[in-house]
Parts: sequence; structure tokens; C-alpha cells
Amino acid sequence: MLAVSKTFGPDAVRQALAAGQRCFGENYVQEGVEKILALRDASVASMPMEWHCIGPLQSNKTRLVAAHFDWVQSVDRLKIAERLSEQRPDHLPPLQVCLQVNVDGGLTKAGVTPDALPALAQAVAGLPRLKLRGLMCIPEPAEGFDAQRAVFEQARAVFDRLNAAGFALDTLSMGMSDDLEAAVAAGSTMVRVGRAVFGGRPAKLTSPA
Repeated sequence: MLAVSKTFGPDAVRQALAAGQRCFGENYVQEGVEKILALRDASVASMPMEWHCIGPLQSNKTRLVAAHFDWVQSVDRLKIAERLSEQRPDHLPPLQVCLQVNVDGGLTKAGVTPDALPALAQAVAGLPRLKLRGLMCIPEPAEGFDAQRAVFEQARAVFDRLNAAGFALDTLSMGMSDDLEAAVAAGSTMVRVGRAVFGGRPAKLTSPA
């Protein structure tokens, strides 16, 4: 489970840490970096924290992400992947990457189309300093378990096709507080949960990435 800590301060993250949560997702780059720096003392070798950038990523924020985050789940353009690869510091392990796919064609959602995904995956897999781990999706809201599961199964089918083509992906990040049960039933390996962990969100701390 990825605890989405956007708009919640370091104290809330520390409470989640005390409960055993180690993996956190941030939508806003600057806010996330501030928390990563503030919580460095909490990430110990025996139980390291893991930080995921899960929001839309602009070119002018890739250097910060490459320097501070462990994962990026929202790569949907080769240009962004190339910048992350170039800017990942040599002393850090490869940046773990998911490609964001727009499985249901939602007009308000970011992500590469399923048809364009294989070419992007091939290009990203060849970049140094990155490790392609899987896919992420945020479908349009659907009413009811069956409708939610049907959309998530489209993402699982895309994931399976890439693995059949030899990509050896292990991460399918899909499902949030309102639809995580359907996502898990469809094969999600990682759910991104914010409200169900932290409660209702306060106003965000910084401007979006």
C-alpha cells in the first residue's frame, strides 16, 4: 500500500510511520521534497522510507524528482524519462519508474494510450539510471464494483501483454480509496490510498508540480 501524503505535513507522515507504513506518495514535487528532507532522520537502514512521485510531472521539476524520489509513477512521455535518466545522481540507485497509461480514454486524465505504450516502454527500458517496473493508471470514476473492475481489467490486460512481450514488469499501480477493492480483484499490486489513511485533506501546502 502506498500512503498518499499530499497536503499533509511531516507530523502526519511520522504518525503513519509509527503505525508501520513505509511507502509514501506525493503529487506535488516541491512539497514532497520538503517532506523528504524533513523526514530524513526517520528513514533508517533497517526500515527505509520509500518516496513515490505520483503526480503529473513537468520538465522543470525532473531534476528535483531525480535527486530526491525513489519512484516515479507518472511517466507518460519519453522526454520526461530521458530527463530523469540524465539527472539521476550517480550515487543513487536507479530511479524506479512506472508508465502512466490512460486505459479508458478519459479526456481529463494524463497517460499514454495503450496503442502507444509498447514503443514508450521499449524506449524507457533502454535508458540508463532508470528501472522500468510497471504501469500506473487513474481511470475515470465508475459506479459500482463491477464497472470499476472492468476498467481495471483493461489495465491488467495491457500489463499482461507487455510482459508477454518480454518486459518482465512486476508493478501494477491502480486503485485508490474509493475503488481499491475492485483494483485488487483485477490484479493491482499497489494501491494508492490517501483519504482512508490520513482523513479529509487540508489545503495543499505548495503549488502543484
